[in-house]
Amino acid sequence: MLNESINAKIDSGMQHLVADLQRLIRQPSVSAKNEGMTDCARLVAQLMEKAGIQTEVLTLDRQGDRKKKDIPSVIFGEVRSKTNPNSKTLLFYNHYDVQPVEPVELWKEDPFSGKVSGGRIYGRGSADDKGELITRIKAVEFLLKKYGDLPCNIKFVIEGEEEIGSIHIREYLLKYKHKFAADGVIWEFGYVDNNSRPIISLGMKGLLYVELVAKGPIRDAHSSLAVLIENPAWRLVQALSSLRSTNGEILIEDWYKEVRQFTREELEIISNEPFDEQEFREQHGIEKFVSNILGNEAKKALVGIPTCNIAGLNSGYTGKGPKTILPSSALAKLDFRLVPDMNPKTQVNRLKNHLKRNGFGDLIEIGFIHGERAYRTPIDNPMLTTVKDSAAEAFGSNPIISISSSGTGPMHSFATILSAPCFSVGSTYVFSQIHSPNEFTRIDFLNKATKCMARIIERFGTVGE
Repeated sequence: MLNESINAKIDSGMQHLVADLQRLIRQPSVSAKNEGMTDCARLVAQLMEKAGIQTEVLTLDRQGDRKKKDIPSVIFGEVRSKTNPNSKTLLFYNHYDVQPVEPVELWKEDPFSGKVSGGRIYGRGSADDKGELITRIKAVEFLLKKYGDLPCNIKFVIEGEEEIGSIHIREYLLKYKHKFAADGVIWEFGYVDNNSRPIISLGMKGLLYVELVAKGPIRDAHSSLAVLIENPAWRLVQALSSLRSTNGEILIEDWYKEVRQFTREELEIISNEPFDEQEFREQHGIEKFVSNILGNEAKKALVGIPTCNIAGLNSGYTGKGPKTILPSSALAKLDFRLVPDMNPKTQVNRLKNHLKRNGFGDLIEIGFIHGERAYRTPIDNPMLTTVKDSAAEAFGSNPIISISSSGTGPMHSFATILSAPCFSVGSTYVFSQIHSPNEFTRIDFLNKATKCMARIIERFGTVGE
């Protein structure tokens, strides 16, 4: 068990942890708008150096290649064990970019205030992912201050494009594969449930993100001309309605062809995973789930069922009062969550073929935005015991094991390129309103997650021995 003096050091250092997290929150870093990215990368590097982590700012910039110059940097950090330099290497993967704050009018405070109130820190990135990042940095800092060394080697890979699909992280991984080499990866987040139990996730869903555009007249027209001019909004609505049934089933031919079925062991984990359906519905203000699924079926859907989601729709006039127009174009942004063995490139071709077969081939333009494959760490990986025991001690309760998060990240690229297992564990309260107005993180969970990271570091060198 972790030395109690380290527990005390973490407890006494929470004021500094909160202050550093507030600094990070107050520095905007919205990757979708390229807002504050360079300044935030610089701040992250400064905080890591202050913690005793040797830091390097990595880029993909090539001389004369202008396209590479605007790609956000990756912050690489490393601490090599002095007493055990040949020990295993643990890598922390995080990101310093955040989601846009819109709709800004729904925020009760400045989205970049970092306000502390009622044991919470508010602001964009407070939970996702600056709060998680600070727990990793501080765990290393506290151990170094106490012992002057670490029991295993530590690396950090902190990117700036996670919120826009980690567009270039695979290229970074391939370019710096030797530098990033590790024996295990602690992922950028981990949820804590409503009963203060940490959730250890072994995987992530994949993603296909596309943009569908229907075009009509060369300019918005008077709506009386709808008898002669086809409205592109109707065309887009009809195309969208052909993709999915009312019960959530995706109607594209062969969409589920490669879907990996749950193993017996995975089904057992799913059945044992607690899920408060009533609390979930109350927090989201809904009365029922899609197709009225309940119990085990709802849990299976979260971790391992593909989805087809309309992320955004835009066409015509949506301002106050009437404006009788026939819009010149209509746009929809769609995200499809994928599960292991589904390939985004294969799936986008199936989408294109579906629209063509249904008469929309020449009427709907498809723009491929991003694709990411799903991944799951095997249940029998020995590192799971290290993570599980560390989380149990730090949080004071047995962790929940989940075979996969319902969200998406570049876990497949890390696991396959670095040949390292990945585990999600951290401080994010399940109802912390990430990606929404009034995002917050809980200070008590930041404290426990920092202790969890310190415990993982202390144990990691012995994994598999």
